[in-house]
Amino acid sequence: MSRDPALPRFAILQVARLGGAALALLGVVILSHGQPALAHVPDALGDVLIVAGAIGFFAVPLILARKWKGRA
Repeated sequence: MSRDPALPRFAILQVARLGGAALALLGVVILSHGQPALAHVPDALGDVLIVAGAIGFFAVPLILARKWKGRA
């Protein structure tokens, strides 16, 4: 049985989504001041992480899929 060539691309898309979700979650934790270890981190960094995480979660997989579709 041969491996599906789309499997590595699917894995990359899922890692991009997971990374974006992790960034956004870290931003939320920073803004909530829920962790004493992150108390000294500025709130602006939390805002930036949430935006970067949302872009990583929603836009990066779409961009990669379009790029790969053109090369198929």
